[in-house]
Amino acid sequence: MSQFKSPHTLMVQGTTSDAGKSILVTALCRILARHQLSVAPFKPQNMALNSAVTAEGGEIGRAQAVQAEACFLTPSVGMNPVLLKPNSDIGAQVIVNGQAIGNMKATEYHAFKPSLLTEVVKSHQQLQQQYTAVIVEGAGSPAEINLREHDIANMGFAEEIDCPVIIVADIDRGGVFAHLVGTYELLSESEKSRVKGFVINRFRGDVSLLQPGNDWLTERTGVPVLAVIPYITNLHIEAEDAVNQQQKCTDTYQQVKVAVPLYPRASNHTDFDVLRMHPQVDCEFIKDSSQFSGADLIVLPGSKNVRGDLAWLRENGWEDIIKRHLRLGGKVIGICGGYQMLGQFIHDPDQIESSAGSSRGIGLLDIETTLMENKCLRNVTGFLCHSTLLNSAPFNSDIQVKGYEIHAGVSQGSALDNPLFQLEDEAGNLQPEGVRSDDDAVLGTYLHGVFDQPDLLAELLKWAGLDQQKAFDYPEFRDQQINRLADAVEEVMPVSALLNLLKLDETVSA
Repeated sequence: MSQFKSPHTLMVQGTTSDAGKSILVTALCRILARHQLSVAPFKPQNMALNSAVTAEGGEIGRAQAVQAEACFLTPSVGMNPVLLKPNSDIGAQVIVNGQAIGNMKATEYHAFKPSLLTEVVKSHQQLQQQYTAVIVEGAGSPAEINLREHDIANMGFAEEIDCPVIIVADIDRGGVFAHLVGTYELLSESEKSRVKGFVINRFRGDVSLLQPGNDWLTERTGVPVLAVIPYITNLHIEAEDAVNQQQKCTDTYQQVKVAVPLYPRASNHTDFDVLRMHPQVDCEFIKDSSQFSGADLIVLPGSKNVRGDLAWLRENGWEDIIKRHLRLGGKVIGICGGYQMLGQFIHDPDQIESSAGSSRGIGLLDIETTLMENKCLRNVTGFLCHSTLLNSAPFNSDIQVKGYEIHAGVSQGSALDNPLFQLEDEAGNLQPEGVRSDDDAVLGTYLHGVFDQPDLLAELLKWAGLDQQKAFDYPEFRDQQINRLADAVEEVMPVSALLNLLKLDETVSA
């Protein structure tokens, strides 16, 4: 048995990826926080291309930033000490305590994992000292036999800190009882003993019809079904990694159409959640360029392998599509890696993301980018630059911008003389950021999250062609969705049950 006792920690594991672990942790965090309990999220190891920047200037998984928001907390590095960002089919950038330590192939990382156990346990202990309760999210499934050795993400971590576990499965996928029984039976006896309950997620219909199956499951395993969470229609919680294709566009009177090419290593696609949720925006992720049927705005997202994804864009005909789109009067925005692609060249002399070499860019902005070892990680605030062009509606220079930067590239060139934003540096001085083309048809920026601020969003949509707009406050909408999720989960899994699992007295949430 581990020397580390974690009486007020609960771990959520899943039968598969996307079973509902992130969603359930988000719900439990908001439920406990609403009952005035000091609670924090934690994920020992995350593999995702969606990430966030913490106040300390570190990088963590986007899901943990959302879970921190559910706790009414500012995200911190300790909430996700190990983050893996895949940059090929067999390798990833390894980020420890918020900072990249290099690229590793899967076999290299598997051998490296034991040295990380101390780091993840230390981060968890620090959270325990700061908060009354910690809700931990596992990764993938604890029954992945090939990954059991040196595990730090699921039962290996739970065994090390000695915490209870609940296992969630998605009934909407089908085979929920096989998933749960199969997962449970593949655990060791000590691991089975710490499983305190099952949660069935995304159930549609009359829950009483499921009861015979739940009774059989409990009789078969000795583990109770703690809750059956209903399918929540049109729920929006920012995804950990999978691209959510859900659309909310409901206003047929006036819309703006946005197309986002979805290249293989596209990152931080949560940048576009606000566009997908806006009632007047038809935002579509497109892998196959033959499916492109025109748009008002094309947005190139970030990338974890910029030169590789640029080659994919070119091979799949997107370069010609983008240039034709501009000739027909369309608009283009590049964000982070997408911004770099719009320039003249991308250089990677030190093999930061891929093999050493240079790639010709799309050539719409007069910049060149060199990838460097030290990654820029920072949260920023500033203002939108005023446009003095006579052939375009001027931007309102009083509009504030807030976002975050996660990039290894440094861009230089004459286009930087026409910036998109003025951002405050550490000394409070304004510094230019981003680029706007001479005809104002192409914008580029390193900032993620630029669409999230209502005023800036309205200005950018107006630039893209949406004149008559309905107000849409995405941060408020996102918080409403977290509360909606928490309401549904608390109805079937009351706070008293959570406190019991956490070994806490009900008076702590009074």
